[in-house]
Amino acid sequence: MAMSQYLVTLRCNPNVTRESHSDSVYPFFAIPQGEGGSEESQPRFRASTTMSDSKWTVPASERSKRTVNPIRVIVDSLQIPQNTPKPLLKLSLGDPTVFGNMDVPDSVIDDIVIKLRTKRINGYLPSTGLPEARRAIALKFSTKGAEISEDDVIINSGASGAIRMAIETLLNPGDNILLPAPGFPLYECCAVSHDVQPKFYGLLASKGWEADIKHMEKLVDSKTRAIVINNPSNPCGSVFSKSHLLDILAFAEKHRLVIIADEIYAHITFSKHTFIPIASLTKEVPVLSIGGLAKQYCVPGWRVGWILIHDRKGRLREVRAGLLRMSRLILGANSIVQHSIPQILHRTDTQYYKDFSSQLEGQANAFISEFRDGKVPGLKVIEPQGAMYCMLEVDASQFCDIKDAFEFAQKLLLEEYVFVLPGTCFRAPKHFRCVFLAPEKTLREAAQRIKGFCQKHRKKCSSLEMK
Repeated sequence: MAMSQYLVTLRCNPNVTRESHSDSVYPFFAIPQGEGGSEESQPRFRASTTMSDSKWTVPASERSKRTVNPIRVIVDSLQIPQNTPKPLLKLSLGDPTVFGNMDVPDSVIDDIVIKLRTKRINGYLPSTGLPEARRAIALKFSTKGAEISEDDVIINSGASGAIRMAIETLLNPGDNILLPAPGFPLYECCAVSHDVQPKFYGLLASKGWEADIKHMEKLVDSKTRAIVINNPSNPCGSVFSKSHLLDILAFAEKHRLVIIADEIYAHITFSKHTFIPIASLTKEVPVLSIGGLAKQYCVPGWRVGWILIHDRKGRLREVRAGLLRMSRLILGANSIVQHSIPQILHRTDTQYYKDFSSQLEGQANAFISEFRDGKVPGLKVIEPQGAMYCMLEVDASQFCDIKDAFEFAQKLLLEEYVFVLPGTCFRAPKHFRCVFLAPEKTLREAAQRIKGFCQKHRKKCSSLEMK
């Protein structure tokens, strides 16, 4: 038996001698006899006991301690019922694959299978992405007056990865960034993780969740570097008008701020509403536009997103170089999917897009029609204009045993087994968010359960008043 079979990684204690210790003090290492010399010719080793009496605790980095996604903290605090007597209806997760009624086009699957069988798409790609994929993205998202090339595209590991890269490339620790409230909580998570201060500007429910520009003016200071806008919006389902986008651009130009435009829901809009890329409206304000495949093509698990650099005046030269360097941290996104991006973006049947938006709008109407025009006292729905979400405002004064929207969501989950996200996840404490990705039948049932829940808790108030 060779000695190498017995080698283990231990610390050698030079103060230990054969004479001073018996074999019983070497429990971790045995010297074989008969091969490689006699027992006397072999060195003696043992594990160090230097730290045996002290607790060895490895601290986490300060950055990891700062990295907290608010939505996870809040969701983890909810009581989730088990073994429910009727189906748990999950209107909480923005994943279009959950219910099986929305799916990736067959043509996309076919193309990936064909390419996989070539066995030639499994290797590393340039860290910024496959050139053919970047060209396809540039062609798809160029607009008149806002044309981009493959050099303006950085492919990333999902839109979430693109958001993080944009924030970390634009801002230094100690800077601040303007974020929407209500808004997607990952923005805050990425900012705080990077030791950037988030400042939250309000969205006005009374104006279809438009950004409160006056509030922005009160927040901006010498350390403000960028604004995040999300259009169409998660969690609000709003779609900004051209005039409102121009107002945001005027503010950004006045204060020389870069816009990070989260446009992952681009073109997922409902009747009478049109998505306008904010970069198409300016030659002055530099824009980093965030996009990806996850939502439009029902493939959130494929993890391919991108940053589009819109910079007519060359103001992002250093940032462009920084994004290139940052891309090398992950060595590129999913190689298999990147090879199919030209097929996905340019050869998917146009009818798919029409059907997709139409189906979403139908599902949205199946749900919110039960709450329009004050049909349910205590709840007010803010009409969605696109994306996959809507917000409902809770008037707690209509319920005697529900003090706020968070308690509404928790009790709804425990009593009616309808899972919605409390608005505190998005800095909207008076609201809760519903996702309308489920089939229409499921959404109607959820709406009926919510209506019954509201009626039951109003009746409790009446009973208490009579007593």
